[in-house]
Amino acid sequence: MATPVARWFARVLPAAAWTGLVALLPWWVGLSVLLLFVAGAIAFDRRIVHYAELCRRGLRWGLPGLLFAVQRALGGDLLAWGAALLGALVGFSLVALMESLLDHRVRLSTAAAVSPEWSELALAPVGPAAHIIELSRVNWCEVAGEFADPAGDPVRFESNGNGHGNGRGRYVFAEGRVIDKASPRCCFGPGGRWFAASLPGGRGEVLWDRRSDHLHRLMGWQLSGWEGEQPWLARGSDGVPAPLHEVLGQGRRR
Repeated sequence: MATPVARWFARVLPAAAWTGLVALLPWWVGLSVLLLFVAGAIAFDRRIVHYAELCRRGLRWGLPGLLFAVQRALGGDLLAWGAALLGALVGFSLVALMESLLDHRVRLSTAAAVSPEWSELALAPVGPAAHIIELSRVNWCEVAGEFADPAGDPVRFESNGNGHGNGRGRYVFAEGRVIDKASPRCCFGPGGRWFAASLPGGRGEVLWDRRSDHLHRLMGWQLSGWEGEQPWLARGSDGVPAPLHEVLGQGRRR
C-alpha cells in the first residue's frame, strides 16, 4: 500500500510539472489553455466530477506559471514583477469566486430537491431522534495472484499492468463474477457482503454487493468506511462521507 508521503508526491509532482510547463509556454498560449479549463470546470460541474476537479486543479496550478510567463514577456524587470503580482491577486480572486459560485449552486440545487412542503414541516414531530454515525476503518490491501475470500474459496487477481497502485487487472471469483479494469488495491466489507477495489490511478472505486450481485463503478468517489455492512463514500480524501444510496441517487452508478 502506498504511504502518505508517496501519495503526496504522486499528487504534487504532476501539478508542479504542469506549473513549469505553463511558465515555459508563451503567455497567450497559457491563457488560452486556462480559459479552456474555466469552460471545462463549468461544463463538467455536477456531470463528471472527476473531469471538473481536474479542470479546477489545472487552473490553480497553471495560474502561477501563466503569471511567470507574463512577467517574462514584459521584460522581467521590477515593473514586470509588480504587474505579475497584481495579476496573481486578480487571477486567484476570480478562480476562488468561480469555485464559490459553482459550489453554492450545488448546495442550492440539493436544498431545493429535498426541501419539504410547509404542511409537512408543520406536521413533523419536533426534535427528531439523533443517530450518531460511526464509521469503521477500511482495511485496504495490495494483492497479487490468489488471496483469501471470507466466503471460503480463494479469489484470483490477474494483472495486466505494472502490478502496483497504478496497475490494471481483473478479479476472478469462484462463483464466476469477474471485475475487470481495477487496481490490485482491494478490501472486503464487514461480514464479507461487500467487495471493494480501487480504479487505476485513484479515479474512484468499484463496489460489488455480493448479496444482490449489483456492481457499481463510482468515478470520483473514495471509500471512507463502513457503518455496519453499508459502505460510505466521499469525494476526495477531505470530502464529507455519504451513504451509498445517496451517492447512487446523484447518478454515480453503473
